[in-house]
Amino acid sequence: MSGLAAWVDFGRQDVVHPATVREMARRLRHRGPDGEGEWSAPHVAFAVQRLAAVDPAGSAQPAVAPDRAVLMLDGMIYNHEELRRDLHGRGHWYRGGGDAEVALAAYVEWGADFASRLEGMFAIVVWDPRREELLLVRDRLGVKPLCYTRRDAGLIVGSEPKALFAHPAVDPVVDADGLRELFAHGKLPGTTVFQDIFEVRPGHCVRFGSRGLTQQRYWNLEAAEHHDDLPATVGTVRRLLSDAVATHRRGDVPVDAMLSGGIDSSALTALAARHDAGLRSYSVNFAGYTENFEPHPTMRATPDAPYAAMVAEHVGTRHTEILVHLAELTDPGLHRAAMAAQDAPSPLGDMDASLLLFFRRLGEQGRRAVLSGETADEVFDGYFWAYDPQHSNSATFPWVSFERGHDAAVGGLGCSLIDLSLRKELDFLGYADGHYRDALAEVSHLPGATPRERRAREVTYLALTRWAPTHLDRADRLSMAAGVQLRPPFCDRRLIEYVYNVPAALKRAGGREKGLLREAVGDLLPAPVLERRKSAYPTIQESAYGAAVRSRFAELANDRNAAVAPLLDPAATTAALAAVTAPEGAFAWVERASMEMVLQLDAWLTDYAVTLRV
Repeated sequence: MSGLAAWVDFGRQDVVHPATVREMARRLRHRGPDGEGEWSAPHVAFAVQRLAAVDPAGSAQPAVAPDRAVLMLDGMIYNHEELRRDLHGRGHWYRGGGDAEVALAAYVEWGADFASRLEGMFAIVVWDPRREELLLVRDRLGVKPLCYTRRDAGLIVGSEPKALFAHPAVDPVVDADGLRELFAHGKLPGTTVFQDIFEVRPGHCVRFGSRGLTQQRYWNLEAAEHHDDLPATVGTVRRLLSDAVATHRRGDVPVDAMLSGGIDSSALTALAARHDAGLRSYSVNFAGYTENFEPHPTMRATPDAPYAAMVAEHVGTRHTEILVHLAELTDPGLHRAAMAAQDAPSPLGDMDASLLLFFRRLGEQGRRAVLSGETADEVFDGYFWAYDPQHSNSATFPWVSFERGHDAAVGGLGCSLIDLSLRKELDFLGYADGHYRDALAEVSHLPGATPRERRAREVTYLALTRWAPTHLDRADRLSMAAGVQLRPPFCDRRLIEYVYNVPAALKRAGGREKGLLREAVGDLLPAPVLERRKSAYPTIQESAYGAAVRSRFAELANDRNAAVAPLLDPAATTAALAAVTAPEGAFAWVERASMEMVLQLDAWLTDYAVTLRV
């Protein structure tokens, strides 16, 4: 894992300043606290902050093959041992045991086609002096971030936008489309909220040379016939998931497990524990949450803690529950740090803050890598909107359809306090609808597929390519902000390609959400965990937290000089201020999310000195 920064310019020979790129990388020190490195030539400079998971004592970056290529890697190549043997047989030699130099050798051997041979989560930057070309590569689902911006004859690259803002030619400007990206929940691949700052799309390469910039896809989800019956499908899923857990635990640092007690994290923990008698597992909980839990009919039917403890005892992990207390969760500085980790405001408030605290605690205990159940719901159709006809058959993203059912979320979750005329002008959900139609055009279908089969495939494709990237980015940014590597085995390519083509009915084996996954790990877990309904990441239920949010919002809303003031809707703000004195029961989570979004917006506009061009 690393923080990457690069600058190439085909203008004047002396325009690229290594000191600038070095400062860009230092803005990413949280991504790589174990060391730093740099390399430069007349019109190109690289700098990297390294977090060492493989060969910590050696394998410094950038990796250099003199006169042939220079490479930086963020992430991990899980098949680097197999590639190392293959490439050694082709005449390649290595100085250390790291995966970056294996990726470098793969590039030297196969050129840009090397990307399709890599398995793992990665963002890669390559300079090829023979072609005078910069190559950017991102993993298939977009687990690791990588962004860039063009300036005249140059390209400026960083793992996160904050690195780009260390460059004197790059300013944080947000236009109308940037605000749409912020609120629409229908992400357009390749974009960020900042004007003219782009992401490398998942499964894509970007090539930049003196003739300009081109993009090419090296991976896509393709429709294929599924011939296995249920027992064979269950057996294959078990094998592929077991292999994914094994490869994701590779490296030279211990790999722990996040354990919520849900089926996803429990499955990973159980599979990992079979080969690691000393496996450590960790869960997050709010002080007093379990004892005073109030169920939500759709999102959270049960608290996590009893199930996490049950799994830990059943499979024999050394389990630690990380408790988050009200006093630390209401700290505005923590919320500012969660915003800064993501380079953008979020309506998720306490969920972002508690997750950041969780990773900080792991880092403080010297834990460097952890398995996570991210993307299991997208792979196995675990979200209720994936099979609820009201949403799955809607003419937009299913999750956007769900949002439209909530008055406080109309127009996009967290935006109900934004100026109504601005919302109508920018049409956040209409923006999402447009990208929805574009996404549908990408889906390949089998000849003769029924309308129901076609729609099921479309919903899974939307979830994997438009919903998952946002959550993967959030998880990566919050974990790496604490110097912790998050490893998601459910993002394994072979597993995704196989399950993508499993019919929806088999995915819901036994009529249960993620029934196929439950069948595949049924012998590893206690019955209550296997039967537990999906429960979303916990949000604090303590009324004092809501009161603290309302108090901070009231103070901000009454400040006419606040950076966010021009964006607020007067009528909605007045109504929200009146609700500050209302009984706690009248204060729903979605209203709180809107207030938290306003607080984050103000901090973002201020701390980043954002220029709005709307």
